[in-house]
Amino acid sequence: MPRAGLNPSRVIQEAEQLADEVGLAKLTLAGLATRLGIRQPSLYKHLESLDALHAGIAIRAKYELADTVARAAVGRSRSAAVNAMAHSYRDWAIAHPGRYAATQRASTPDDHEATMADHAVVDVVMSVLAGYRLTEDDAIDATRALRAALHGFVTLETSGGFGLPNSIDRSFDRLVQGLEVALAGWKDRAERQAR
Repeated sequence: MPRAGLNPSRVIQEAEQLADEVGLAKLTLAGLATRLGIRQPSLYKHLESLDALHAGIAIRAKYELADTVARAAVGRSRSAAVNAMAHSYRDWAIAHPGRYAATQRASTPDDHEATMADHAVVDVVMSVLAGYRLTEDDAIDATRALRAALHGFVTLETSGGFGLPNSIDRSFDRLVQGLEVALAGWKDRAERQAR
């Protein structure tokens, strides 16, 4: 019989917190069972496998990240929206390293729930990019560039990859400013290249 109050949602919530504490790669079912005060075989009443647990964390984390960046960008447009979105993205990723690692998990075409979670974040970015008149391929290219820049910075920062004593916050602000400039001219450059 499952432990009272324990359900798949609670198991994933505890796993998210544990992943943030120890890192997603070090999250184990044994460690999660210990945290929940149950024996490891009892976890299988609530989840199928470690991979299923990672998938559940990824889905919840993507929705949480989407909500975070959406709340930051709401009521803002263009550079103000990009700036708010970028800073909230970085802050959330640093505060939730295990969950952030889970957001990098790509969904498979047959997993509708995971695909919907993927689209949640992309939809927010696309809404922000609409302020720059970016649609279709231009919006996809800009979304990928924005994601690559933010992910690269956050990954380097959280792994200790910035060893110089200069301000990391200042460097991040400059990166975001550069992205804002690039996005402001993105549509015009694309139109000139199409001629």
